[in-house]
Parts: sequence; structure tokens; C-alpha cells
Amino acid sequence: MALRTLADVTDLDGQVVFLRVDANVPLDNTTITDDGRIRAFLPTLSWLLARGAAVVIASHLGRPSSSFDTSLSMAPVAARLSELLDTSVPLVPAVSGELVWEALEQLLPGSACMLENLRFDPRETSDDAAQRVALAMEWAEHVDATVVDGFGVVHRKQASVYELPSVTPSFAGLLVEQEVDVVTQLTKEPVRPYTVVLGGSKVSDKLGVIEALLPRVDRILIGGGMAFTVLAAQGYAVGKSLLEVDQIETVKTFLADATARGVEILVPTDIVMASSFAPDADYTVLAMDVLETGPDGGEAMGLDIGPETAETFANAIASSRTVFWNGPMGVFEFEVFAKGTLAIAQALTEVAGLSVVGGGDSAAAVRTLGFSDDAFGHISTGGGASLEFLEGKTLPGLEILGWSR
Repeated sequence: MALRTLADVTDLDGQVVFLRVDANVPLDNTTITDDGRIRAFLPTLSWLLARGAAVVIASHLGRPSSSFDTSLSMAPVAARLSELLDTSVPLVPAVSGELVWEALEQLLPGSACMLENLRFDPRETSDDAAQRVALAMEWAEHVDATVVDGFGVVHRKQASVYELPSVTPSFAGLLVEQEVDVVTQLTKEPVRPYTVVLGGSKVSDKLGVIEALLPRVDRILIGGGMAFTVLAAQGYAVGKSLLEVDQIETVKTFLADATARGVEILVPTDIVMASSFAPDADYTVLAMDVLETGPDGGEAMGLDIGPETAETFANAIASSRTVFWNGPMGVFEFEVFAKGTLAIAQALTEVAGLSVVGGGDSAAAVRTLGFSDDAFGHISTGGGASLEFLEGKTLPGLEILGWSR
């Protein structure tokens, strides 16, 4: 079956639509530091409003420690939405119950409101399916249709993502449709040469996607903290750099598999080794085979790929026609250790083909470093969902919308 999309929707005039989005934005107190996820679902919201729907917007934000954690209220998101739409999007201070039902009764066609953080109701994420169904049925009594436009949550069975779409007419929003189209291109007949760039802290987080992609890609570039486990598997000393000792044998297996398949694995040839994990730490650029020979010896830790590696990786990306990148090359939050990530991001903007930034920290990095979203072929809004899609895992939030591989 094909994914049900907004192209399958008929008349929405006067209909109450539950719009599940992913507005899990980073906050500095109550200030949104990156509104990319909000901007991403605006086309769907505008599409619904233009057709006369009364839209109730719903999202989670962070991991609340209580049923009402004021530091994780959706108030900043509702305020930012109001600014972007140039019209009021009031916040309903509840997830379900009379306050919500009254707000929906008063909601006019072509207008929108926002529910409080969905995770303020523990039933949203409950492991007990009956609890999730109960919450979904409460919503279903008051809405006419559900549109899921939060790609970052489609890999989860949650009341708003799975149970509600199962009991109401349900469709994928424009963002989810686009995300599925792009990630599908990465798994089915991608234009070659096809390069995958992987970074971030733990190689264990990426083993599944590496295994799934090895039969499909031409080369894999490995940076970030995960590179040190790979270097250790190749016999190099890495000082106090992040290392998953228990993954070394597994890494050796995938390196052998890559060699057998003719897939090129590029690892750092030089590393920025620092005296401590701090933005003002002393550092030295060292070749990969002498990482413990700097001023701090075996106490030094790698916080970024070196300039030689950055150039090598950038050249590999430039020669590719399809590139998927997930995970920064270093501690980009510290300016002095952001150069490797900056080089990779710049290289992706120059790809003569499809370049995909795989959400999560990668998306945060490119925005932090000053790149605009339209500089890339696509910036995914779902890091975890993108990886699980590529791994071939079940994505319940898509399957309930009619999608199948």
C-alpha cells in the first residue's frame, strides 16, 4: 500500500484536524535557539488552514519529569508559531479534558490552537497499549481527521502517532511525505558514487545503519567520537579519546565485510588532540599513528578531525552524486573544535547531486555554523527515524498511514 498523503484528502472545510508535529526544539530557558523544526511543518499547517480546517497542533517537547513541567511548556512554540503565521495560535493549557474540548468547539475554520506538551499526559508514551488507546479515543471523539507531520516520531508507537491515526481518517503531511521520498532515494537505486558520512559519539549507535548500507554504498567516511573505536580496532592508540572497548571486535567484523564488498572505509589520518574537554583547552594536531606523542601524551583526547582528514573527506564528498551525513566530526559546540564539521557541511553544499543532512546533531551543527537550510539538498527533521528507516526497521507511525517498503 502507498502512503496516504494530503493528495488523498477531499473536503476539509470546517473539519477539526489533529496535526501531530515534531516541535521538539532546543530551548535556552524559554528562548528557542533553533526554530528549524517549527518552520519545517509550516507548509502543511498553511495548507490545512487555507482549506478551512480548524487545526489543533500537538507535539512533545523534551522529557518532562512530571505531569506539568513548566520548563517544557509548549508556550514558546505557540508564541513562535504566532509570529511566523502573523496570527494568534493560542496555547490550550492541557493535553485532553474539558479545557481542550471547549477550545476545539470554539475553534473557527481556518484557525489553529496548540495543545500543551503531549508528554504531560503519561498515556501518550505508555508501554501499555490500552492506556495509549484510551487517550487516542478521547481525542477521536472531538476531531475529524489526523495529519502526521512529525517525521522525528514516526518510529515510535505513541498515542498521537499510532493509535489516533488508527481510529480516525489519517494522512501524512507534506513534510513526512518529503522525508519518505528522500530517504527512499537513499535506499533504492541511489545515484552513484554514493558516500555516507558518519560521526557522533558512539559507533554502537551506527552499527545497524552501517550493516544495512554496506551493500548499497561506495564509501563510508567515519569521524567524530566513533572514529576512535574504529582506529583502536585497526591497532592505533587513542589516548583518552572516547572509546567503546566492547565494540572493537564488532568493528573489525564490519571492516572485513566492507573490504570483501569493495566498500571504501575512510578514517581520520590526523586528529585534533586536546588536553581536556573544554572550549579553551590546549590542543595539538597529530597523525593517527602518533596520537599519544603530544604534550599531554596518553592523557590527550581527540575532539575533532584534523585538517588533512577534513580535506580528504571533502574531496570524497565532492566526487559523489549521493551523500548522506549523520553525526558531527567533532565537538562543534566549541568553536575551536568545529572546523572538521564545518568542512563537511561546506562540502555537502557543493555536491552535484543529492546531499542529505540526517537530522539530530548534524542539523543542529549546520545551523549553529551559519548555514541556511536551502544550502543542502535536504535536512531531515528526524535523526533517529532516518537511521531506523535506513536500517530497514519497522516504522509504526508510517505503516499506520498505509506505507510499506
